[in-house]
Amino acid sequence: MSPSGFSKVGRSAKKRLYGPRAALVSGYTSAEQDLLLAMLERFHLGDIPTVFATGADMDRNVGELLASAPGHGRGKDSPLPRAIVLSGVLEKELSTIMAAWKHLGLPRQNWATLTPTSEGWPLIDLLTELDLERLALAPKD
Repeated sequence: MSPSGFSKVGRSAKKRLYGPRAALVSGYTSAEQDLLLAMLERFHLGDIPTVFATGADMDRNVGELLASAPGHGRGKDSPLPRAIVLSGVLEKELSTIMAAWKHLGLPRQNWATLTPTSEGWPLIDLLTELDLERLALAPKD
């Protein structure tokens, strides 16, 4: 782990990240949700259970949300900050998803992987922390 508290994720096709295999998505419109799911299918990752956080989910724990039924919140625009929290995916799959997202030219968002610490946090706390980390890492003028 680096002094910043971050640790680099590799590109292993064997190393699985912490937690149950799932994706927790926030801040997406209904149309963007469909685009994300289509992208996952195109890259043969459609088996990742995907949960879409709504405004009503902001005080729920991240681990609890990741255990929700796949498709939870689908079709509802989310007022929350844009982010994807990935859990239980292979390092290679994480790299594929991030590269595909960038290649499609979709809006900027925060990315995270589940940790034993973040698993128990309310979603809004994690989203706030991700925004603070992004600001701390942004180039200073």
